Amino acid sequence: MVDLSRRLAAEALGTAMLVATVVGSGIMADRLSDDVAVSLLGNTIPTGAILFVLITILGPISGANFNPVVTMVFALRKELEASAILPYVLAQILGGIAGTLIAHAMFELPIFQVSETVRSGSAQWTAEAVATFGLLLTILGGLRFKADAIPMLVGLYITAAYWFTASTSFANPAVAIARSLTNTFAGIRPLDLPGFIIAQIVGAVLASMLAAWLFADERRATQKTNSQGA
Repeated sequence: MVDLSRRLAAEALGTAMLVATVVGSGIMADRLSDDVAVSLLGNTIPTGAILFVLITILGPISGANFNPVVTMVFALRKELEASAILPYVLAQILGGIAGTLIAHAMFELPIFQVSETVRSGSAQWTAEAVATFGLLLTILGGLRFKADAIPMLVGLYITAAYWFTASTSFANPAVAIARSLTNTFAGIRPLDLPGFIIAQIVGAVLASMLAAWLFADERRATQKTNSQGA
């Protein structure tokens, strides 16, 4: 296993690059078009693309969580040691915030901002629960059946979820926190963070529960039953 310091560096770097892409492409898209649909498309494609890249190059180091609820689910599945949970989450949050600040610097905007974009209400929370549920189900299904396809699966899922969810699929508490610090196209009011984060946690837990049954390895279950019977 890769040592913890390198894993944390990968998690911080990956989340920073992800958020810089989300925020930066949102700023660029908003500057290039007055059409919100076109701007959203300009925000969507780079996000899906960078996820493919980041998971491919950093996955072998840290698992490419880049997301506290992904880390939570891996910990529940005993695939991440308990001592690494808090460091992973802190690295993701701090990396995400750094990504926002870097995006502002690249576009000559005030470095420190607070979003005023309202994203609240039952439709938004439902959308975030659905988006996160789908993301975790995609990851867990990929791990079960085609692990080498996970970078593409996640990139394509998020690309789709930008458009079929009312919230444009944050699906990540660290990214949501980072996006609360930009008053640009990708922003979310800090006041709206709790509803999003709770919905994301609920979606992740439900996906983990379903995956444990839906993607069960029947051979392992049979072997376990046989060994218990012996």
